[in-house]
Amino acid sequence: MAGGAPAPGGVASQTFASARNWLLMPSWAVLLVFVAAPVAMMLVYSFLTKEFRGGVIWEFSTGAYDQFFCNRGLFGDEPCQIEWTYINIFWRSIWQAGLATVLSLLIGFPTAYFIATRSEKTRALWVFAITIPYWVNLLIRTVSMKFLLRDQGPLNDLLIGLGLTEDPLRIINTNLAVQLGLYYSYLPFMVLPIYAAVERYNFTLSEAAADLYATKWATLRRIVLPAVKPGIVAGCILVFVPSLGAFLAPDLLGGARNFMIGSLIEEQFKGNAGNWPFGAAASMILLTLVLLVLLVSATQQRRTKGAV
Repeated sequence: MAGGAPAPGGVASQTFASARNWLLMPSWAVLLVFVAAPVAMMLVYSFLTKEFRGGVIWEFSTGAYDQFFCNRGLFGDEPCQIEWTYINIFWRSIWQAGLATVLSLLIGFPTAYFIATRSEKTRALWVFAITIPYWVNLLIRTVSMKFLLRDQGPLNDLLIGLGLTEDPLRIINTNLAVQLGLYYSYLPFMVLPIYAAVERYNFTLSEAAADLYATKWATLRRIVLPAVKPGIVAGCILVFVPSLGAFLAPDLLGGARNFMIGSLIEEQFKGNAGNWPFGAAASMILLTLVLLVLLVSATQQRRTKGAV
């Protein structure tokens, strides 16, 4: 090239290529110690035998997975029948997480769009307001939600004071309470990715659509939503995945009748009566489900890019 400047991808751009692996070693070490090692440990524990007083016996067994899917009677010597108890808990977790994702999207998208269309001076203040709840620990926020929703809590006092109801509404220890807890906990995870996508959106496209007599709904459906789809997908994943494995909201707001898979796993590792192999097996089943969701999402995004 003129002036002797190296071409893109030439020697100058490869200056640190030889040191790349060494520079990445701290990141790989963190992933290995704090991600891969715990997952591998859970995988191994799921194929071990339960110790009577808690813990595991180092004997290979598939009993934990058999317990999850099969009901073999009181003494464990009957033919396998489908164990609907744990499957129902999984199904409850899936639809609760899915509903929380849908509700967060319905509220999060207009919120993110509103913030992204404000002036640059006020935009940061709105984002700041969205992140304020995360200054407080999730446990404290969930306990506060329980105080708000209880029979003698502020919500019921307000409804009775306004004359909208005569008796307190039974919200605590219901699926509704769990749903409100999930929605409250993970709504910002939906707002922020969509906000980032809308902020990068070229609004002249909407103006061009309006000049061509497109309605606002048509512009939203055919131009805005496809353009910000990556942010929507990211927000849905960020809400669905943690909601699926949540245990604080089900424990504190749902009670024993509204168990979710996260609560089930937590119970297996508490005290001497826990069943570590069964808890590890449930964890691996949950991890498999999450990986399937991420795989479907990645496949869909790849197809979308290929079509473009």
